[in-house]
Amino acid sequence: MELTVEQVDVWAATIDDQPGGLAQVLNALRDAGADLQFVVARRTPEAAGKGVVFVAPLQGEGEIRAATQVGFSVTPSLHSVRVMGLDQLGIVAQLAQMLADGGINLRGVSAAVLGTQFIAYLAVDSLDDAEKAIDILQRA
Repeated sequence: MELTVEQVDVWAATIDDQPGGLAQVLNALRDAGADLQFVVARRTPEAAGKGVVFVAPLQGEGEIRAATQVGFSVTPSLHSVRVMGLDQLGIVAQLAQMLADGGINLRGVSAAVLGTQFIAYLAVDSLDDAEKAIDILQRA
């Protein structure tokens, strides 16, 4: 199977859980020229009235400056691997099994299909696990 596999920095920010909370930070990134490929946002039950948004990629000084001004930072405990390739039945299950067989525990997965291609963001527990996951998936 032919896969594109790479480590990516996922940026996170706390947002207000109210109309416009997400739009405010995404607008700042858009205005700085960020072409986001990944956005996940959710409420944070442990902090009433707040949410969290994760984005990738952020590139260049302008994007990073705008991101930090609205509260984004690279999360030091979140290590992510982006995997892209031709969609096929059960592809995420197959990737998860390959990583499990290699001793890698997934702390989170976000995946989607568009047309004939899939993309998955796999969150692991450490930089070492990210490097091992990349090695395992590149040998697939």
